[in-house]
Amino acid sequence: MQRTRPEIRTVHGADVAPWLDDIARLRIAVFRDWPYLYEGDADYERQYLSAYARSPHAVFVLAVDEGRVVGASTGLPLADDTEAFSAPFRARGMPVERVFYFGESVLLPQYRGLGVGHAFFDRREAHARALGFRWTAFCAVDRDADDPRRPAGHRDNDAFWRKRGYVRQPGMAMRLSWNEVGRGELEHTLTFWLRDWEAA
Repeated sequence: MQRTRPEIRTVHGADVAPWLDDIARLRIAVFRDWPYLYEGDADYERQYLSAYARSPHAVFVLAVDEGRVVGASTGLPLADDTEAFSAPFRARGMPVERVFYFGESVLLPQYRGLGVGHAFFDRREAHARALGFRWTAFCAVDRDADDPRRPAGHRDNDAFWRKRGYVRQPGMAMRLSWNEVGRGELEHTLTFWLRDWEAA
């Protein structure tokens, strides 16, 4: 059976507010799997996503199939995010007002492999560039290559990110705690990836 790519919609600024619950549900569903193994918490989701609702330059890129949100990616100026996200940039002497931060890209498994991931990056990058940001950035959780919980045949996104011009920044990381499936509250290291558009 041929799969149909979902419709891609872009929502900006205050218009993201009605979509926050959809994003929270997707984050809880998708991040439960490897590599995040996140035991979702609705209260945390509301707190985390509130930064996007407050940011006039936030962007949501939504994948919609027959009226249902099946995927989403988010972004906002790093200066509008919490100090936990901007501190590693300040420590490196980077001007946070020149950085546009990409939050998550979450997509239900049955919609993967249809080019939605590229659309998520294309739309967010275009938004950031139109606003004049020099860098786009995101972070990803660090996991050991030999972690026994890694699913057989799992492919990470590193090659995809590199092809899009992003470079992993060893030593530029943040630490976040979340409730991990079967293990409780644990602290995790997430390393940043950057693309410098002035070097492109």
